[in-house]
This record gives sequence, structure tokens and C-alpha cells, in this order.
Amino acid sequence: MRNYLLLDDNKAFAENLAEILRDGGDEATVVTEGARALELARSRRFDVLLTDMKMPGMSGAAAVHHIRQVDPGLAAVVITAYPGEDDLETARREGLLAVLPKPVPIPTLVSLLSEARRDGLVALVEDDLALSDNLTEMLRSRGFSCVTARSVLDAEQLASVRPFAALVDLRVPGGPDGEALRRLRERFPALPVFVMTAFPEALPGGELPEHTGIFSKPFDSAALLDVLERVHASQRKQAS
Repeated sequence: MRNYLLLDDNKAFAENLAEILRDGGDEATVVTEGARALELARSRRFDVLLTDMKMPGMSGAAAVHHIRQVDPGLAAVVITAYPGEDDLETARREGLLAVLPKPVPIPTLVSLLSEARRDGLVALVEDDLALSDNLTEMLRSRGFSCVTARSVLDAEQLASVRPFAALVDLRVPGGPDGEALRRLRERFPALPVFVMTAFPEALPGGELPEHTGIFSKPFDSAALLDVLERVHASQRKQAS
């Protein structure tokens, strides 16, 4: 059984969604204000936060940010009728499981939530947009949330998130080969990192840091995801 926190100022919409989730055997708590959602997150353990974006007071993006400070392992899904709003990009930088439209496609949502993983955030540093989008979608299909970066500067801005693993291209704009990897290592010394590269000759000399794996492009994406699943399972076992 999973425990969901639903944040939406449209209470009727949220209660309807909560009933669907309860009918599936899960628990769902509805709140209409971000401050109340934050209060509950401090006292109870939820598996997934589902939030609207446009709300009076605390926006959905702010709610994701503040609640993640309290519970970094919480998966987050945004449901919005305004996919073009600026705050949505702010929320994406926190690392989301998905962004879904209103009215929400219920079968898609239920399937997504059935796979959602706590403590399942992956940092993905890749400047190839097609590959990044493909990997993000594959990660989502396995229940992993994803936060993306396409340059060294973007990677530097990942400092506020709490990933359990990272996928890093060695050659991205904004610095020499391996610079994004180096900066991630400085911020997260023990983070398992899987390097993706079409330029193995660009690998740093000497021994690679501990917890580092290499996938040469083109690589088997399914094999990479299988490795991530093993790492995630191992970390969850150690934490229990």
C-alpha cells in the first residue's frame, strides 16, 4: 500500500483523484494549501507528492522545493493545465517523476504511480537532447525520477537535489572533458556515477574514482537501467 499526498486548491478535483487511488487500495491525503502539505510532510511519510502548479500562496514549484527539504526521498508529480508556465521549469530542476496535463489521464497516472520509487532520483548530465529525453522516459518507466543538466554550469546547479545515482556524459559544453563529472564528485563524493561517452580516450588518466562505471556510446540503455535498479535496491536495503 502506498501513501499519497495530494496538493491542489481545487478540492473537488483532488478528492476525486484521491478516491480513485483509495479504490486501488492505497492511502491518499488531500490538502489545498502548500503550508499544510509541508506541515504534514514533517510528521508523516508519504511515497509520492501530487501537486498542482498555480495555487494561491505557495506555488506547486515552491511546495516541491520546501517539501523536498524535509523529505528528499519523496517522488513528485506535477499535474497542471498550464504546461508553458515559468514555474514549471523551476519545479523540473527539483527532479520530477512526471508532469501530467489537466484533465489528468487516469490510466497513465495510475500506471506511473504503481512504479514510483522513493529515493529514486537520478541526475542526468547529457547535452544530446534526443538521448536525454529517451533516457528520461526510460527512467520514468522504471519508476525513477530525473533531473537533467546539459552543460557544466547546469551540473553545478544540481547542488540542491539529492540523487541516489548520476549518469554523466564526459563531453558537455562549458568546460573541458570530465569537468561536469569532477564537479559532481566534489558535491557528492560517494554518489554512484555512470559515465556515458563516445570518447573513451577522454577518460581521466589513472584510476577512476570509486563508485564509477563506464558505458561506451552507443550502449544498451536497458542494461544501464538494470544496473541502476541494482544500485537503488542495494541502497534501500542498507537504509532499512
